[in-house]
Amino acid sequence: MAKRIVRIIIFLLLLVLIAAAGFFAYITLSEYKPADREELTVEGAGPQIYRGQEMRIATWNIGYGALGDTADFFMDGGKSVRTADKEGVTENINSIINEMRDMRADVFLLQEVDRDSARSCHVDELTMITDAFRNAYGQQDTVSTFANNYLTPFVPYPMPPIGKVDSGIMTLSRFGVDSAERISLPCPFSWPVRAVNLKRCLMIDRVPIAGGVQLVLINLHLEAYDDGEGKAAQTQMLKQIMDEEYSRGNYVIKRRIFTSADHAWTLLMDDSAPTCRSLDKAYAGADKDDFQFYMIDGFIVSNNIKVKKIKTKQLDFKNTDHNPVVMDIRLK
Repeated sequence: MAKRIVRIIIFLLLLVLIAAAGFFAYITLSEYKPADREELTVEGAGPQIYRGQEMRIATWNIGYGALGDTADFFMDGGKSVRTADKEGVTENINSIINEMRDMRADVFLLQEVDRDSARSCHVDELTMITDAFRNAYGQQDTVSTFANNYLTPFVPYPMPPIGKVDSGIMTLSRFGVDSAERISLPCPFSWPVRAVNLKRCLMIDRVPIAGGVQLVLINLHLEAYDDGEGKAAQTQMLKQIMDEEYSRGNYVIKRRIFTSADHAWTLLMDDSAPTCRSLDKAYAGADKDDFQFYMIDGFIVSNNIKVKKIKTKQLDFKNTDHNPVVMDIRLK
């Protein structure tokens, strides 16, 4: 009897080992491995711009439609993994679209846009936003580009697991875009965490300017949950690319803030309202005096761009854990 119990235990252990080996093989073989540089598809068409052009640009992390004011998230100290049902995700994205229309921006830089992810109930947010802004500027099409920065068939942690993720960054423009490119950023994680984690990137859209130069729009979403080493490496690479573009005489606009004393660049943010909230607990009904807020969203622009106004739009985190930031500029 004892020998039989031992054999059963050994057999069960072998099954567990075989299942674990199969799972690690699966995530290894299915790991998203983008090239260092990839050309992206540009959807739609728009007019050329010119020196002296005035325009409005907005940046907004939309929290994949599931991080509204009732959400908390386990990675920020909360308890939830699935933070909204399908109805809630759809409602959040529709409200975000309505707010975007009210902003009347010429360019939107969006982050955390899901296409087919379990965490957002497989709502195709990319298509929802693209369809909402098709022909938004009259007879011409709205130009859109998208780059994955998170693509994995299954994230196994925590419980319940995150599951499938297909997400990225999106740029909308009423101006023509000659080309768009995905540039991979350094990944701070090692295997096996790397296999199911984000693969951060820059998305560069090149808008032609009459006279031969370009307006270079850089959309990105830097590392949020590493020890700081990844953000430092990613920021260094970003700075190098920005300097290269500026040296060519191009106009450069980048989403997000980092510290720099370089006089070729102007770093801009509006502290009249926080741009992000913590997700350790739900925002709705919470004591706002006992809540963590952050200033992490803004712009960096090259000094051949005149900034007329920048404003954080206070939406009180109703539909996402970030407030949008809107900037009015003129190309010198």
